[in-house]
Amino acid sequence: MTNIESTTIINLPIEKVYTFLDDLNNHQQLMPENIYNWSSTKDEARFTIQNMAKLAIKITERVENQKLIATPTEKPPFDVSLQWAVADLGNGTTKATLTISADLNMMMKMLASGPLQKLTDFQTQRLKEVLG
Repeated sequence: MTNIESTTIINLPIEKVYTFLDDLNNHQQLMPENIYNWSSTKDEARFTIQNMAKLAIKITERVENQKLIATPTEKPPFDVSLQWAVADLGNGTTKATLTISADLNMMMKMLASGPLQKLTDFQTQRLKEVLG
């Protein structure tokens, strides 16, 4: 498994950050422009990644004020999961980390790891902007 990770610090209590992330309807605000055809509910989201693939994900694990894990509901081009982890840093600040775990062969790793890193960095930055 290839793990691609990005972290940000948000000046909000952990409960507010977790509540935002807990609803996949909010995740559209975290997506870059190359994500389109977005549709979502609290637990599921469907979207298209330009020049790559269509994805449908569902939250499969929740640990309140700690983590959320989303996995594809339909067979993706490769096995993948997305995990948001939040940690209380005290003083009303929260560390939020997005980890994309993907089962990539060597060729796919060369092609996909750069765009996946850009996606995780973009999403953590947007989370800070949206909630900031």
